Amino acid sequence: MKSKPDLMSILGFIIVCALIFVGCTLSTADGVKLVPSNMKNFFDIPSVAIVIGGTITALMISCPGSQLAKIPKHLMIIFSPKQYDPNVYIEQLVSFARKARINGLLALEEDLANIEDAFLKSSMVMVVDSVDPEKVKQQLEARLDNLTDRHAQDRAIYSKGASYGPAFGMIGTLIGLINLLKDLEDASKIGPNMAVALITTFYGTLLANVIFNPINSKLQARHEEEFLCCLIICEGVQAIQAGENPKFIQERLMNLLPQYKQKTLDTEGGSD
Repeated sequence: MKSKPDLMSILGFIIVCALIFVGCTLSTADGVKLVPSNMKNFFDIPSVAIVIGGTITALMISCPGSQLAKIPKHLMIIFSPKQYDPNVYIEQLVSFARKARINGLLALEEDLANIEDAFLKSSMVMVVDSVDPEKVKQQLEARLDNLTDRHAQDRAIYSKGASYGPAFGMIGTLIGLINLLKDLEDASKIGPNMAVALITTFYGTLLANVIFNPINSKLQARHEEEFLCCLIICEGVQAIQAGENPKFIQERLMNLLPQYKQKTLDTEGGSD
């Protein structure tokens, strides 16, 4: 499967960062203008230590190191994902079905080397090797379950991060307010303590809504794309093994697609 840059994800991240920068630096005191020096008002080392440091260490405690090591891979999946096109899988499976119907399942052996998708290839190998249909079904269903469980575990990092960020922001707010109340008589300490109290909440909200929640949602979308194609493979492979009519297989697989994608396929098929 080839990877392709996801322009929407890249553009969305750039725009949200730009909007936050504008919101932090925009001044209307002497006309509307950007004052980049205002960004220093939103940087506070104690707040960074509490929120960002706290969130990272909490993730280290709650998640295995093997999952945390996958974060760079997850970012690649978001910004440069593999393209899962159900149309391609349906066409390939229907082609296999036509060939198997005419020449038998063993005739598909010569096509195995040309299959790029590992899931499709291993599934077709079981069919060509004449594995019992019930065992094929069980194996394919187990693979789908494993795919779902594995992706859910990967997304758990970001759902936890989305809850830890605001939680540590609240901890920082409480710390700042406690210090503020203790030093209330010292006017010079009110500003720094109030900054910690407010900026920690700001950092926690940013972590949750700019980083963790969007990554979690996009990984869920990527999972649904891959799962749909794997489900098509499972249904198609079992239908090929059962010797079903290729046209019926095509209709059966198309029914697994969302309605808008079915219309697209119908239009493409009608133009041939």
